[in-house]
Amino acid sequence: MMRTRPLKVALLGCGVVGSEVTRIITTQADDLAARIGAPIELAGIAVRRPNKVRDGVPAELLTTDATALVKRGDIDVVVEVIGGIEPVRTLITTAFEHGASVVSANKALLAADGASLHAKALEHNVDLYYEAAVAGAIPLIRPLRESLAGDRVNRVLGIVNGTTNFILDKMDSTGAGYSEALDEATALGYAEADPTADVEGFDAAAKAAILAGIAFHTRVTIDDVHREGLTEVTAADIASARRMGCTVKMLAICERSRDGRSVTARVHPAMIPLSHPLASVREAYNAVFVEAEAAGRLMFYGPGAGGAPTASAVLGDLVAACRNKLATTTGAGESAYTRLPVSPMGDVVTRYHINLDVADKPGVLAQVATVFAEHDVSIGTVRQQGRNQGSGDDAAVEQSGAGERDGGEASLVVVTHRATDAALSATVASLRELDTVRGVASIMRVEGE
Repeated sequence: MMRTRPLKVALLGCGVVGSEVTRIITTQADDLAARIGAPIELAGIAVRRPNKVRDGVPAELLTTDATALVKRGDIDVVVEVIGGIEPVRTLITTAFEHGASVVSANKALLAADGASLHAKALEHNVDLYYEAAVAGAIPLIRPLRESLAGDRVNRVLGIVNGTTNFILDKMDSTGAGYSEALDEATALGYAEADPTADVEGFDAAAKAAILAGIAFHTRVTIDDVHREGLTEVTAADIASARRMGCTVKMLAICERSRDGRSVTARVHPAMIPLSHPLASVREAYNAVFVEAEAAGRLMFYGPGAGGAPTASAVLGDLVAACRNKLATTTGAGESAYTRLPVSPMGDVVTRYHINLDVADKPGVLAQVATVFAEHDVSIGTVRQQGRNQGSGDDAAVEQSGAGERDGGEASLVVVTHRATDAALSATVASLRELDTVRGVASIMRVEGE
């Protein structure tokens, strides 16, 4: 039997996502009521500019007083799609204090202060849902938190930012440089006028913190996430990856240590084999690869941003929060029982692809190999190319130095076996001190094997 009194919903923000949420609530009211067991009613929409024309948004619901809206006392669920830290954190905690559950798409706030928000929700016996905060429409947070609750997740590896994936995809498919690919992403609306949050990895780092916390049942904040951007990735890096049978992707990687006593979270560009499922993710799509002990390898794929996809995730959480209101219960709160420490980046075990500018003369390769040996880093492959050669004429050479030429300059590409990031970083530092090494052209990690 359906309850006749509607559940009241307050919406904070009415931009691209908020407008789409309003449209779906209005046009699919009967379907949503049937799924929930009660009708829902938009009780108010907080905006900064109430006079702005918003198609399909009832003007009588608009208000500039977000605080008064969340304090009303008759609001069942607050949907927050404003973004940023303040005043949103205060508005959400105020909503909790007045008995409202919250559905949020705010990755930055959750990555910075998720623990206190979960604690506040628990204190007031209300829900905090945020499926839309990571990977847009892709159902990811709920499967990690609920479907895999009985399993042990060891690794989460994913493309969680559509802008950077679009840029790297264009660099790979067209041979464009970073600036050209960024210009195209901006023209098509994939990149903001100020793309810093995307291209420097801040957006992906926030999402990595959220995913690591849920996957490993421990508290991880954005400050725990090692972050590197993709602005230094060159067309030469993309070409070098292709010669190795790889492509370059901006990855968020969350891992449990082999002994299970710590976790790591990091965001950076990396080479992955073309055979890996993530290598085929094109354009602005997102995909996340989850490795669990019992379930094995799982792939989640779909659009990671946009008004309609994000609104889909928001509405899924809204339905769950409303159902819990009817049942006078709450959903899953924060699960941080393991209290695992987050290890520094230096403890991460990975592989490196290092491109060196070296003097093209006998003995250089032997000197370089000695540096790697001194830091206990094993060399996997070496490729040497003279400056007068084309990019397609690379030839593999032996570590003994066979194939070295006299005079001029050369490019020496070394791909290592797995070692700690600290050992690899120390190796690179020592290589920079060699007289025969003119410069380190690029460094990139190799993942997905």
